[in-house]
Amino acid sequence: MRAGERLKELRNRLGITTREVEEYSRRIAESEGNEEFHVSNAWITQIENSESTPSVYKLYSLSVIYRLKFTDLLLLYGVDLEKLSKYHALTPLPQTHSTSLQVYDEDQAITFPIRFDPGFRLEKTNLVSRMVETWGEVPIALIRHLDVRHSLYGYIGLEDHTLYPFLRPGSFVQIDDRQQRIQKFRWQTEFDRPIYFIELREGYACGWCEFQDNKIILVPHPLSGCGIRQFAYQSEAEIVGRVTGVAMRIVNSQGSASPSTPILPTQS
Repeated sequence: MRAGERLKELRNRLGITTREVEEYSRRIAESEGNEEFHVSNAWITQIENSESTPSVYKLYSLSVIYRLKFTDLLLLYGVDLEKLSKYHALTPLPQTHSTSLQVYDEDQAITFPIRFDPGFRLEKTNLVSRMVETWGEVPIALIRHLDVRHSLYGYIGLEDHTLYPFLRPGSFVQIDDRQQRIQKFRWQTEFDRPIYFIELREGYACGWCEFQDNKIILVPHPLSGCGIRQFAYQSEAEIVGRVTGVAMRIVNSQGSASPSTPILPTQS
C-alpha cells in the first residue's frame, strides 16, 4: 500500500474530512507562526492519490492530526530514524568529533538480560549467554541492535588480569565465532595482535594466542604480572572465536582506579 493510501485509510478511520484536516493544520500553522505547517485541501487530496511526498512541516501536522508517531509517519515514506547509528558507521568522519545516541522511539522493546544466574561468579571470565538466567523486554533503543541472546559476547572476570591494562577486568567483549583458527601474520603493535576467547575445561580465558606442537599458548600482556599458560588443543582448550569489539570502563563510578587493578611488583 502506498504511503498516500495509508494516510487516507487513517483519515477515514478517524472519521474526519480533508476540509477538517485543512482547518486543524491551519491552527497548528498559526500557533507556530509558519505557514509551511498548513496542509490545504488540495494538498491532502494530492498526497492521498499520488506519489507526492509532503514537506517535513506538513508531515508534522499530519502526525499531530492523525495521532500518529512522527517516526511511524516517516517510515511510511521509507525514512527509518533508528538506522542513523548504522549509517554513522558507514560514513566515518576523519576528525575527532562529539556525537550523541538518540532514542527516537522509546516504546520499542528489545530483549535484554534483566537477571543474571546467581551461580555464575563475576570474578570469572565467561560467555554472557551462559551468565543470563532471565531475559526481558527493555525499551532502550541504544542497545536494541545488540542481539546478545543469539550472538556471542564475553565477560572478562574481575580476577582475570591476563591482558591488563590493555583489556581490563570487568570488560565485555564481542566475539566472532567464525574466526576459530589462530591467525599467523606479522603484527606491528599490540592493537593489531588478534585476541581470542578460549573455552577451557573449567571456564574461559581471553588473551593473545599462539599455536605450537598442538598446544594453545595463552600469552598475557607484559604488564599484567600473569604467566604464559599452555593447553592441549581440543582436549584442554578450544578457540571460541576472535574478539572483535570491547566495552570497557577506564575508571570506576567514583572516578578512581578500579579496585580490581592488580598491584604489580616493583623492580629493585
